[in-house]
Amino acid sequence: MKRRGFIKRTFRWGAGFGLLVGLYSWQIEPFWLRFVQIKMPLKNLPDALVGKTLMQISDVHIGNAFDYQYIIESFQEAQKLNPDFVVYTGDYVTYENDEQIVQLKEVLQYVVKGTLGTVGILGNHDYGIDFVEEPVAKIITECLEDVGVTMLRNDAVEIHGLNFLGMDDFWGSNFYPLKATERYKPEMANITLCHNPDVCDLPVWNNFEGWILSGHTHGGQVKPPFLPAPLLPVKNKNYDAGIKKLDEGRTLYINSALGCLRQVRLNVRPEITLFELTKEV
Repeated sequence: MKRRGFIKRTFRWGAGFGLLVGLYSWQIEPFWLRFVQIKMPLKNLPDALVGKTLMQISDVHIGNAFDYQYIIESFQEAQKLNPDFVVYTGDYVTYENDEQIVQLKEVLQYVVKGTLGTVGILGNHDYGIDFVEEPVAKIITECLEDVGVTMLRNDAVEIHGLNFLGMDDFWGSNFYPLKATERYKPEMANITLCHNPDVCDLPVWNNFEGWILSGHTHGGQVKPPFLPAPLLPVKNKNYDAGIKKLDEGRTLYINSALGCLRQVRLNVRPEITLFELTKEV
């Protein structure tokens, strides 16, 4: 009898704990935004840019999978930090149909822009169904450009002494990274925007030195304590989240995403990253 009672109590406690974890991962953590602050040492950084801030926002995923009013509120919070540069590293929508374009336009009324410059690239979900719908990518690009985001599609742009290189997505239908890296300028401070961090392992970098800002992984989105994230949509499983020191003078940062493909997060809070620009020593 004692043993049966112990088993019943254990089952009830386990079921109760599981319910609490489920509610937390569904209703709390997906909306528990954190601002991650990191120093970004850059070779050839102009003196005038030392101490300036660069904000990275990634994987917004506007759609029907979760309440995107949270994205609007997050943008409003981010605006209060008054960043000097803002970069967007793709996946603005979870595309199903043209309803997501309407939803995106609603959210972009609150877009966060830098006082010195705002740059973006596309992610795989911005290419529509199966990541092959170029007309969808074109419309999303136009939506962002209409609100003042300079969109780079295998291209580069210089802004106040920073050279931003931007690649179209690795899984998308317009991936021509050499068109971006041929615009690398070794005499300048360089930052590459590249949605999928697996591109770091491809021979496309043209001796690039600088920082690479990525997203795509969502940090795994669900991560058991003390264990690696079980679901990462990358070949290189080291590319989960945070800073990764690469060879040949490159540093990768993988943002854990602001939005969700599905409304669930555990031990991987949504983030907006704020870098402080410093000179490389």
